[in-house]
Amino acid sequence: MKKILTISMLMVVLVACNQNNSSTLPDDKAAKEMLQGVWVDEESGDVSFRVSGDTLYFADATSMPTYFRIYKDSLYLASGTSYSIVKHTEHLFWFNNQNGDLLKLQKSDDADDADIETAAPSVLTYTHQVKIDSVAAYNGNRYHWYIAINPTKYKVTKRTFNEDGLEVENVYYDNIMHISVFQGARQIYSSDFHKQQYQGLVPAEFLNDAILANMAFSHIDASGLHFNATLCIPDGATCYMVESTISYTGVLSMQLVEY
Repeated sequence: MKKILTISMLMVVLVACNQNNSSTLPDDKAAKEMLQGVWVDEESGDVSFRVSGDTLYFADATSMPTYFRIYKDSLYLASGTSYSIVKHTEHLFWFNNQNGDLLKLQKSDDADDADIETAAPSVLTYTHQVKIDSVAAYNGNRYHWYIAINPTKYKVTKRTFNEDGLEVENVYYDNIMHISVFQGARQIYSSDFHKQQYQGLVPAEFLNDAILANMAFSHIDASGLHFNATLCIPDGATCYMVESTISYTGVLSMQLVEY
């Protein structure tokens, strides 16, 4: 039994070593030097990316730049994703993308292509505070509600594949929602909502990659005022909707209503 356990532990160590070594492989400086410049698709002429130093900048203004290295016949991105190089010369760079398709690039000599954006990428989110308010009536009483959508600097990243089949990382900023409810001058409820408050209602793995995308008034009834929070994976169709009910005594309750 001891022998089997020792062998198993050794295998784990060897796997761990191989994983660590994959991120510390030597870098082919000569190949990296040949990659400097702007690379365009041979057929369409569209810019794929620009290489400057150790960094690869994508033509898509929403994708984060990434560190890269070249080892033997493969291009490695910072995420650990690798692409098999088929041909690499001073003016040609052919490699197999994530789908196994052969991507044929050539170095651009167009001065306009050299202007590809190398600044911080655009972040896809609200850029300013959004305020919404209205009045809802029930049982002869009128209630004034307010919703404020506040952009934050809390980053949520999403890995996806661009048109060239290359893995890219897009950055989004999360939002904080604020709800206030008044009956006349009397404040019934006032509080901020963060996506972390939906733990237990939304799967943790989904919540980690999602943003609190929206908050909207739904309806009013005997239970109180109902608001729907939407949590979504950025730029995707997958969302969860959680209903927040504020009672007439200012008590909050939440339940999952849609996903």
